[in-house]
Amino acid sequence: MNPWMIGGLVCVGALVIIAVIAIGIVWSAYNNLVKFDEEANNGFADINVACKLRYDLIPNLVAVAKQFMSHERETLEAVIQARNQAQSSLQTAAANPGDSGAVAAFAQAENALAGSMGKIMALAEAYPELKSDTQMVQLQTELSETEDKIARARERFNDQVTRFNVHRKTLPTVLFAGMLGFATDRDLLEFEDQEQISKAVDVGAMFDS
Repeated sequence: MNPWMIGGLVCVGALVIIAVIAIGIVWSAYNNLVKFDEEANNGFADINVACKLRYDLIPNLVAVAKQFMSHERETLEAVIQARNQAQSSLQTAAANPGDSGAVAAFAQAENALAGSMGKIMALAEAYPELKSDTQMVQLQTELSETEDKIARARERFNDQVTRFNVHRKTLPTVLFAGMLGFATDRDLLEFEDQEQISKAVDVGAMFDS
């Protein structure tokens, strides 16, 4: 066989091997991007479930509080409005948890809801009967448990988003992530003042004193 032909075949074989390796690298990176992206979506689904439980409990809380705080109607109505807005924002974000705008809007709505709940907490100090009411104590327990679920779900979601973002920016994935449909990082679910919000939504604090 002609040495030139042998050399050509060797070059072709080398190119084929390189192409197979490259395709394998891209294929593996794509599969991992999809895997981590889907894990983050599932993580937000857990947030969705836990938040829905809280949204179902809040109207009951307001109804009980209204029996003792009839003069605070404006504050109580503000809680319901904030709850409805948060619920609507959650539905939008849950439909596409990879949408940074939707996730940010949900976080903002949760921030507003926490502020409204905080006002009820402050006002409740002037109503001892409300703090000792059996229904309210039960709601406090259920809400506190739900808040724990939300906190854990949000922590898992942020961990999953971080894993996706790190993989997306790691070589060699970062070289072709955009071409594979993953051009940008996903956003974490964060709040403006996490410590303040955590305290505000802790309805149990209403009953500590």
